[in-house]
Amino acid sequence: MSLLVFSAVILAALLHALWNALLKAQPDKYAGAFAVSLGGVPLGLACLAYAGLPAVESWPYVVSSAIIHTFYFLCLLNAYRAADFTQVYPIARGAAPVFTALASGALLGEVLSPLQATAVAIIACGVMSLVFAGRGGKSLSASGLCWALATSAIIATYSLNDGAGARLAGNSFAFYGASATLNAILMAIYFALRQPAALRNCFTVGRRSLLIGGPVSFIAYALVTWAFAHAPIAMVSALREVSIVFAVLIGTFVLHEKMDWRRILSSFVTLTGVVLMRVAR
Repeated sequence: MSLLVFSAVILAALLHALWNALLKAQPDKYAGAFAVSLGGVPLGLACLAYAGLPAVESWPYVVSSAIIHTFYFLCLLNAYRAADFTQVYPIARGAAPVFTALASGALLGEVLSPLQATAVAIIACGVMSLVFAGRGGKSLSASGLCWALATSAIIATYSLNDGAGARLAGNSFAFYGASATLNAILMAIYFALRQPAALRNCFTVGRRSLLIGGPVSFIAYALVTWAFAHAPIAMVSALREVSIVFAVLIGTFVLHEKMDWRRILSSFVTLTGVVLMRVAR
């Protein structure tokens, strides 16, 4: 993995942690989720204006990407309703690289070297171990675990779909610009039918997610989509999950949550995998 791709994915991980922290702080999670989706539309349209429409052969992936990301938002919201953020997020993000690595080999023919596979496994273990650094060993409910694993499977699905689509699109930013715009339309339709208050509240209680979270989220995943086109999808998927380490740091130094030895150890394991990922061939 080149230094440029590596740096882009690390930046994306930081931005991902930031917009998730904003969403977590929203009193109305439905309004916050829609606000994040809607807030990325101006940048999506700007990408389309600059790069043009993605290649015709990539449009099935564009449509499926928008649909999968809609399910991702809805699944993530249910996971946060069923369990704590510090339990759901590490499982959802930590298991995804393993699913992605297995599926990318079987479906896309991407075979990682032993060192690359080891780096993916170390990052996944480090991220998932953060679930045990929660609030005094509070148990995870069965529904919370199921929603978290379902979210993880969806992350792996959109990673594979978007990686393949970005490579066919001719321009990864055109691909994600189209996908993000369509996703916002699908989210609007869903909330209009199921949670109409979210459409109104996204401009009031969800304003911060709309104005900050949406653009930050768009930039974060636009960088990841670009990286998918320039490096093995499994490696990019694993590296971006370093976002949980940034989330822990934000929680400690910004939100003043307690940093205990378990979180420090988990973060160290994850960063070990990150270093190995950088040098792996």
